[in-house]
Amino acid sequence: MDAERTSRAQRTDDGFAGRLLWPAAAWFWALQFAVLNPLLAVLLVTLAGATPSEVGWVLGAYNVGGFVASLVIPAMADRTGDYLRPLLFCALGGIGLALTLALTTSLPVVVIALVVLGGPPGVGSTLLFAQLRHQGAPPAQVIRTRAIVSFAWVVGPPLATLSTGTFGTPAALLLLGGIGLVNVGTALLLLRRRTPVRETGGAARPSLLSQLRGRSRWGVISAFTLLQASNIATVTIATLFVTRDLHAPIVWAGVVLGAAALLEIPALLAIGRLHGRMPVRLLLALGGGAGLVYFGVAAFVHGPWQLLALQPLNAWFFATVAGVGLTVFQDVFPSPGLASGLFTNTRRIGAVLAGLLIAVLGVLPAPYRAVYVASAVVVAVVLVGALVVVAAERRSRAAVDAR
Repeated sequence: MDAERTSRAQRTDDGFAGRLLWPAAAWFWALQFAVLNPLLAVLLVTLAGATPSEVGWVLGAYNVGGFVASLVIPAMADRTGDYLRPLLFCALGGIGLALTLALTTSLPVVVIALVVLGGPPGVGSTLLFAQLRHQGAPPAQVIRTRAIVSFAWVVGPPLATLSTGTFGTPAALLLLGGIGLVNVGTALLLLRRRTPVRETGGAARPSLLSQLRGRSRWGVISAFTLLQASNIATVTIATLFVTRDLHAPIVWAGVVLGAAALLEIPALLAIGRLHGRMPVRLLLALGGGAGLVYFGVAAFVHGPWQLLALQPLNAWFFATVAGVGLTVFQDVFPSPGLASGLFTNTRRIGAVLAGLLIAVLGVLPAPYRAVYVASAVVVAVVLVGALVVVAAERRSRAAVDAR
């Protein structure tokens, strides 16, 4: 009897620890890059003496490396069905990057370290989401985990700038190294607590190349890439819009962007609760509608307080794209690593499209308002395209039923 009670208590403790472990892992993986990204340009200049032009080229190489890693590493993990051992490898890469930045002032060495050692840690969150899907986590848990990632991005940049501004760049490297050590620890604990995943019967998982075929799948990728681009473009020009078009102090831009980031967290939690209670298409339509209204109205505001008042719509839109979008990719692409990797890269490609959009509209008399208008048009096009697809599916089902 005592042994049975002890076993039951151990299982309870493991369950409680496991529930804490996943949020901690998600928090620190996101925090690593929420700290690194705002400081990377500063570190390149202060540690390696990079010029502004060199900073641009190095950041470009770093992002290309991250893009490749976010596709290759999850795809390799899909072949073995093991997402936690690669997670440990990525965590070790983060420590290696911090050590390299601390030990060298050679810009070529720093570039190699950023591409080789800096790319894999960027895949950490992707692998976590892939493992959640692999072990059968419900969409609500995936979305809640995504909310933790968002919270880390709220805390990370102020933490990075505060520590560096107070104690200098060595403190930033110590912070990055410490976060890397925690990531190694959480990866080891996840490996230790991992239980075998029972494979469901039926057909084997299709090959990666076959999963990339089909207009419907590429339609999903294109739609979310465009939605990501609309969000990135408006966030990028928000400070200029506030100061030049709304003629407000720059602090208002921080208030607006901070409000959007903070509201994104409760929005994700609310969407996670709604996910199992209403159709996914309805959630996506509501999120897209919120984005359409936000961009369309924001283009014509004349005061910063009006833009601030619209941020709940902005937060709901992006929470839908970031949270529901990830679960959509996990449903469309059977391989969890491929699904998470592709979704991660919709934001990377969206950033490129956002830059092109801003550049093209820069010749207009009111370029920043034009970015909001263009973003509204992009969301409208995606919504109309989705309606066309749904209508075609209904006609196809009706034709089959008629036979």
